[in-house]
Amino acid sequence: MLAFDAPDAALDYKNRWAAFGIAEGAHGKIALVEVRKPGQPPYFDLPGGAVDGGEDEPAAIVREFGEETGLVVEVGRRVVEISQPFIKSNGQPLRNFGGVYAVTVVAERPDLKVEDDHTLVWLDPRDAVVALRHDGHAWAVAAWLRRG
Repeated sequence: MLAFDAPDAALDYKNRWAAFGIAEGAHGKIALVEVRKPGQPPYFDLPGGAVDGGEDEPAAIVREFGEETGLVVEVGRRVVEISQPFIKSNGQPLRNFGGVYAVTVVAERPDLKVEDDHTLVWLDPRDAVVALRHDGHAWAVAAWLRRG
């Protein structure tokens, strides 16, 4: 597992299993979500998130892609397993542990999208490496690009 960033020793981080996906569109761009929270600058993440009780990482990715983007995906190979401490937009310190996977978009289902503060955007993967909020996500996209 690759670890990114050093946690702030003054904060109490809650460990959270999470999984994320890299979905390439027909145009060579990858799916990101632009997240807009009131009173905060927008940021970009890979679609994905917490692994809920009873789920494995692939099931969490399928659910999260639907909730965040309205896309239905099939989960492929694991690109990398990462750990990244960060502060959630609500101020809670978290440390994500889990995989980033290559995924394939198989359908669009707008009725699945429930996270109104998440907007699907498609970026060139090289631009995504610069735009992504988490260094672990940026590294995963770079590794995905290099491995083809």
